[in-house]
Amino acid sequence: MTGNEYDESWDVVVVGGGAAGLSAALMLGRARRRVLVVDAGEPRNRYAAHVHGVLGHDGLEPAALVARGREELAAYDVEVRAGRVEAVEDLAEDSAALLVRLDSGASLRTRALVVATGITDVLPEVPGLAERWGSSVLHCPYCHGWEVRGRRIGILATGPWGLHQAQLLRQWSDDVVLLSAAMEPLEEAVVQRLASRGVRVVPDEVVEVLGDGAALTGVRTAADEVVEVDALFTIGHPAPHDGFLDGLALGREEGQFGSFLTVDPTGRTSHERVWAVGNVVEPMAAVPMVMSAGAKAGAVVNAVLVEEDFDAAQVAAHQVAEHWEGFYADTPRKWSGRVNATTADVVATLPVGDVLDLGCGEGGDAVWLAEQGWRVTAVDISDTATARGAEGAAARGVADRVEWHAHDLATWRTEETFDLVTASFLHSEVALPRTEVLRRAASRLRPGGHLLLVSHVFESEADLPPWAPRKEDGHDHGKHSSPMPELLTPVEEVAELALDPDAWSVVLCEIREREATGPDGRQTATMKDGVVLLQRR
Repeated sequence: MTGNEYDESWDVVVVGGGAAGLSAALMLGRARRRVLVVDAGEPRNRYAAHVHGVLGHDGLEPAALVARGREELAAYDVEVRAGRVEAVEDLAEDSAALLVRLDSGASLRTRALVVATGITDVLPEVPGLAERWGSSVLHCPYCHGWEVRGRRIGILATGPWGLHQAQLLRQWSDDVVLLSAAMEPLEEAVVQRLASRGVRVVPDEVVEVLGDGAALTGVRTAADEVVEVDALFTIGHPAPHDGFLDGLALGREEGQFGSFLTVDPTGRTSHERVWAVGNVVEPMAAVPMVMSAGAKAGAVVNAVLVEEDFDAAQVAAHQVAEHWEGFYADTPRKWSGRVNATTADVVATLPVGDVLDLGCGEGGDAVWLAEQGWRVTAVDISDTATARGAEGAAARGVADRVEWHAHDLATWRTEETFDLVTASFLHSEVALPRTEVLRRAASRLRPGGHLLLVSHVFESEADLPPWAPRKEDGHDHGKHSSPMPELLTPVEEVAELALDPDAWSVVLCEIREREATGPDGRQTATMKDGVVLLQRR
């Protein structure tokens, strides 16, 4: 699977839209992550009438809790999509992501996966039991004990856990009976311990659950005895919904309830990009517990991605610096040292003051600006380029009017303010957050100041100068091609910047033609420049 064989890309895909999954998605959405929740719409508690123990939402219907959660997620641009995940794979050519395959046929790339798919409670095959599940046949004392307090309560044991459940439910009623046929015969000391608080033991197998509709009246045993109860608690075999992860060969461990994924305290599995939370790994956890686990996992996933973002930014910054330093240092002076004609024509109409020249290169514009009386701050990532600019300023007698900075524009900051910010041909074949850089620079303009952007406009192959790489050399100059950067028209430039129209006015937004000279100083061509001049009100 190559990096181009997926349909969508996300920061995090959350599988499961119950309390655990939505809690994880909420934390991630609030952290400004791009999050998709894939939900099959079959939460474990869909058979119950109410959710209990959830502070601020006690007694709410399970579906209403999910609906509220979805509404909250919408405020943070988290997408919830109906569907199932069929498989998850490692991306062979992208160690920083996983491939998620949906039942719709879509393939998703995600940097992290949160699994909150829950379990199915496989109930004992006793007639009358399954149809009353969630109403009068129950599993969690903390979820349902209060509603049946003081009534006749039976515990249909399915294993050793039944003993604990019988003792626990004595807290809610003094009329409790343990139906213990599925357990090893109880020792007399255990029977006496239960009897000390009035808990009875019926060792015969239960063969039928009796009642009228959802209401329960009792159970019939193999000895044809009817034990009268109003509520029956039992623990089904928890079958986790994690088969779609089989391709990752995640670590598992055997416990008293079967085989479950191994996770650390944050929910992280043996795969560094996969977390699992809620009942899919903790079958006895109630709603508030799985919400907590989901929220914790969401915060941890974001923290992990934050670290990755900084690591990637450091690598990218190094690559950008290396690229542009090589661009200048591997050859003698690259350009003529003359100001760009379009820039000069526009600047000539503006009052002289302080100017910030972004991506100044070898300083042709910066030195010319200084010669016109401007006080110049010139910034470029290349040490060689700025050094050549400083040499040019000294040779032309304006060294004292230009301050040179060799720095990555993505991270460069200043507290100074300016009357003009210029960016001539601020295009990069390697990563550059250009719009962010321009917006930040615009914020340093004084009232009445101007932002001037001069850009290449290549509307067709015929617009390329003779010194530019051609398609036949493996280059494509389309709008989204590589290695050429995306080149915006002036109208697109203004839209991309999206500056507040109440604070900014558009002075120029046009395409101009000019005669240009190539790097060798001999070749010439007619070029099209996109010109945008904005003024801060």
